[in-house]
Amino acid sequence: MKGIYILLINVEKDLKINVGSLGKIDFKKGIYCYVGSAQNNLEKRILRHISKNKRKFWHVDYLLSNRWANVIGVIYIEADKNMECKIARELEKKKDFIPKFGSSDCKCKSHLFRV
Repeated sequence: MKGIYILLINVEKDLKINVGSLGKIDFKKGIYCYVGSAQNNLEKRILRHISKNKRKFWHVDYLLSNRWANVIGVIYIEADKNMECKIARELEKKKDFIPKFGSSDCKCKSHLFRV
């Protein structure tokens, strides 16, 4: 199944993490929403994100590999990839996001939002 997903991530304490090409990023303690998509196997992508032991490929991998950042919920739906950015643009209105996080392949300001 292909679709989009939102990971609910609990960052248990303030963190500073090197996120690949984005460099060091400060994450405040709290709950975050990460918006992503999978065009081939949605279930496999979600299970990969939940796993702690993985090769770091996407920006979110750097955050989720940290012991203090954990997926606490997942929302998903079968949908086309363009829905990913529609949701991200709505969440951008909240204005509490990590710039460029998860959005290197689109024009969104971010795909990671603190809620």
